[in-house]
Amino acid sequence: MEAVIEDRYEDAEIELVRGSGGIFDVHVDGKLIFSKHEVSRFPEDKEILDSLSALAS
Repeated sequence: MEAVIEDRYEDAEIELVRGSGGIFDVHVDGKLIFSKHEVSRFPEDKEILDSLSALAS
């Protein structure tokens, strides 16, 4: 997913924060845009890219 984001947003600063318990959250500027805990699955790349596009608009 990191590569997909970097391909579209060259200036993106991506940081992996290791956690435990199967947590997989995606935050942009402190805002939660995806939570595996809430939807019980990993995100599709398109979901994250669509959310990023919406934030950029």
